[in-house]
Amino acid sequence: MQGLEAASAIRKRGPAPVHLWNPPYCGEIDMRIAGDGTWFYNGSPIGRPPLVQLFSSILRRDDDRYVLVTPVERVGIRVDDAPFVAVEMMVEDGQDGRRLAFRTNVEDVVTVDRDHPLRFEPGAAEGLKPYVLVRDRLWALVKRALYYDLVALGETRPIDGEDWFGVSSSGVFFPMVRAAELDAS
Repeated sequence: MQGLEAASAIRKRGPAPVHLWNPPYCGEIDMRIAGDGTWFYNGSPIGRPPLVQLFSSILRRDDDRYVLVTPVERVGIRVDDAPFVAVEMMVEDGQDGRRLAFRTNVEDVVTVDRDHPLRFEPGAAEGLKPYVLVRDRLWALVKRALYYDLVALGETRPIDGEDWFGVSSSGVFFPMVRAAELDAS
């Protein structure tokens, strides 16, 4: 029961201050985060959400790898795409404009703004893949259904003399694709 209580306490206080810790690197462990956000250990899915949330709170992106960090050790893990998946989107319209927020598969909630931008990458067959920055170089892949919701909120704006289609949040415009490419489709 202590593990569940610890995970609950961490969720309330947020992620650990892993950016302050510089323990020795102790090698790789057989842990992987699949493209759909499922965490695996020794080839088996981790089925306890509080345990996944606990691990996610000590996750960090170093220059060359993803690592789980404690004050005394740092171990590498594999990440297939992004370490998190945005599973819910909230839209709030206020006097300062629209604000978008996402909830991730590990219960982080992030508001899209200058510090937590959206980015759009070309996907293999499914078109653009949207991502939102959750924290310090850790991104969440936005689920496909939410991508369509983002497109529905899209608008065209000029950037450096060229029209771009994108979405705005917290007073910042995040371009998806050149408007001319939309017109050609």
